[in-house]
Amino acid sequence: MKIIVHRERCQGHARCWALAPDIFDLDDEGFVVSGNIDVNPQDEDRAWRAAKSCPERALTVEK
Repeated sequence: MKIIVHRERCQGHARCWALAPDIFDLDDEGFVVSGNIDVNPQDEDRAWRAAKSCPERALTVEK
């Protein structure tokens, strides 16, 4: 699974990071770091929930 980061949509709510801090990285201002994220199979469920928690839909899940 891969998570596509749409950095221009991120508003810094950090809900993704709150649910999966080991998967999502934030910059010094609290915005998700740009770049796609390859998710390990054992982390997919948690990563999916974290990505879907974004109110700005700044994260897209690809299987």
